[in-house]
Amino acid sequence: MTSTANRSATSGAQTSVAAELLAAHDAQVRATVAARMPLTWTSHPDGRVLRVTTTHRAFVFSDGLAGASDEEVEGYVRRARDFFAERNEAVEWKYYSNDHPRLRGLLEEAGFAPEDEESVVVGRVRDVLDAGRVPEGITIRPVSDRPDLDRIAAMESEVWSQDWSWLADDLADRVAGSPDDIAVLVAEADGAVVAAAWLVVMPGTRFGGLWGGSTLARWRGRGIYRALVAERARIAQAKGLEFLQVDASEDSRPILERLGMFKVATTTPYVWTPQAS
Repeated sequence: MTSTANRSATSGAQTSVAAELLAAHDAQVRATVAARMPLTWTSHPDGRVLRVTTTHRAFVFSDGLAGASDEEVEGYVRRARDFFAERNEAVEWKYYSNDHPRLRGLLEEAGFAPEDEESVVVGRVRDVLDAGRVPEGITIRPVSDRPDLDRIAAMESEVWSQDWSWLADDLADRVAGSPDDIAVLVAEADGAVVAAAWLVVMPGTRFGGLWGGSTLARWRGRGIYRALVAERARIAQAKGLEFLQVDASEDSRPILERLGMFKVATTTPYVWTPQAS
């Protein structure tokens, strides 16, 4: 077989794997949101669309709306906007690149504005168990006590130059409500939190979400992110999970792909606010 044919065969195999992983993600992750929400979330279903209120931000999830007419999709979008307009509340519609082809345009027409696009990256737990070793001088440990969660929120606030104090409440609610379904990890240097990440088990599925993964700027490039991926993969394996999923930034995506995970789609938060109506 020629080198060109070899490359073509490899590309075809990778495309096939990515398609299988996307199908698993859509069937297990997207289709089960209502059944696995945190206790502090409240659902307001509308057919194939789920509107959710939380203690931090409201969300809208859908099944992708494949096969729906343009008029049906427009109705879902309009009703979601009007629902949160009546509440005077901002809302994020989680849009995926494999959703109904008219959904993006209809969201924009209804006043939803896109935020930064992320890559939906999925891989098998077994493929990232050895993603990285803990760097010298770094300690990774599980945490659940409120003081540690506050330290994580403070670190995230520094990383993103925004007030992320709400994160401590969110993590505390998840730990209190379903402690077996979340594993929060911190990476410390001389007792200071320099990175944090958590594994969120999606009950009723074989998926775990790799959330967090932020590292202080001066500590990047040392392998901490990869070590946190590996540690969460080992926890996921112990819990009997098969897949890991990340909504990855462009900083994280190349690392995850080098570790053996696959970009299967993109996702974009579309946000409507009362001021933008």
